[in-house]
Amino acid sequence: MSRLVLIVLLACTIASAIGVVFVRHRHRQTFIELARAERVRDDLNIEFGRLQLEQATLAESTRVDRVAREKLGMKFPEAADVVVVRP
Repeated sequence: MSRLVLIVLLACTIASAIGVVFVRHRHRQTFIELARAERVRDDLNIEFGRLQLEQATLAESTRVDRVAREKLGMKFPEAADVVVVRP
């Protein structure tokens, strides 16, 4: 009877050891995925900051005015060309 208990305990110990190895391996894989996701998040945050800065630069009123005048040939209308419509 004691041999049977010993065999059962040995089997449980081996199963537990295999479980620990599996869980540790899975933990390492998950940690690597987390680190990779954090790196991607950080890269995206940096890119987002660059894009916000670029958008702010491109949307400056002086730049928009200059581009409208130089590239599109736009100008402010003369006073005689302005028509005010009232209800």
